[in-house]
Amino acid sequence: MLLSGRTLSFVGLLWLLVARVAAQVPNDNLENRRLLAPEEVITSSTVGCTVQRACVDERLTGKCIEYHNDQWFEFRPPADGTYYVNLGGQRCRDVRGVQLVVLTGTPCQPATYRILSCTSFGTQDDLFVALPKLRAGQPYLLDVDGYLHDFCSFTLQVSGHARGLPAGPSPAAPADRPGRERVVSLSWHVPDSLTQATRCRVLRREAHEFRAKEIATVPLSRDSYGQRRADYTLTDTLPGVGRYLYQIVAESDPAQPTETAAPPTLLQQRWASYSGLTPPGDLTHDLPRATATEAAFLVLPLSRYPRGADLTVIVSDPATGRVLSRLPLPAFPPKANRERLYAEPWRTGGLSRVAVAITCYPPGGAAFTERFLLPLTGPVGPAVPLSD
Repeated sequence: MLLSGRTLSFVGLLWLLVARVAAQVPNDNLENRRLLAPEEVITSSTVGCTVQRACVDERLTGKCIEYHNDQWFEFRPPADGTYYVNLGGQRCRDVRGVQLVVLTGTPCQPATYRILSCTSFGTQDDLFVALPKLRAGQPYLLDVDGYLHDFCSFTLQVSGHARGLPAGPSPAAPADRPGRERVVSLSWHVPDSLTQATRCRVLRREAHEFRAKEIATVPLSRDSYGQRRADYTLTDTLPGVGRYLYQIVAESDPAQPTETAAPPTLLQQRWASYSGLTPPGDLTHDLPRATATEAAFLVLPLSRYPRGADLTVIVSDPATGRVLSRLPLPAFPPKANRERLYAEPWRTGGLSRVAVAITCYPPGGAAFTERFLLPLTGPVGPAVPLSD
């Protein structure tokens, strides 16, 4: 859910008040690090934490992390093998999440540190980080920091079993123009190596969200010869205008004993987008473009709407969403040439096309909205500029 600027300001103020009255966690300093027992789940918070600059060195982690408000833990494996840091239940002031560094070495002597893992989560999903080849009895240090000084509460566990999604970077959202179709077709392949996987979860989140939603669970099936199917498809409908990240994760059934369950495996990440805008080429008339010596106009496709309908027109910058004009057009059809708006100020501002949303209120019918991506055109006969 997107919050208004006023709501965000209130939430930020509330968190700041909480930060002032909240005591630092005891393990804010490395010498007071919290010893984690195997499989133990603890709850902590980055609120009020500080940084011991003498005990960290950002040169060891590069751009992965900037220390702002960290806290320390220690884990000693009971046996050699692979372990998983499971981090979940994030509740954050700025919704950025937390960062995790796992290292070995002498506490507060960065020259002795060896970094095993560094992860900036960037989401509030439940995630895990795999730590292979740990040695029994050796101390490992875990440093949890608020991403860009975010205040977060969270749960933390070091376990022999992974929970949540594998932590890793998401692909960058494509810079191309959003598509016109809300229906998305997904297809993926489950390799034979995932012998313990029994299902695939399909997750989706909008680009500005920080937590994914599960939209489907697809059981892995077998053919008539008893062979497990490898290829699967799913169709989804985007809930609205925006860019959406899909993630497909293969995992064992939750009812399967943890001793035999395999860690979840991320099979695919891909973006899909929907703009809701109709390009001018799809309209029934050809719109000439303005030349450098002509004043620019915007021609509205009003012939699409029934007589007697009330129309509301909103014109905006397609790149930023900034509203340029709001026009009520009651009792369509309006006066002659009212389908043409004077648009020279928009062109001189650098625009060659605009996004237009037209809401129609037909007599005796349900209202509906259409969206268009329209060019600014040259003059065609006399024009009557419209204002807000």
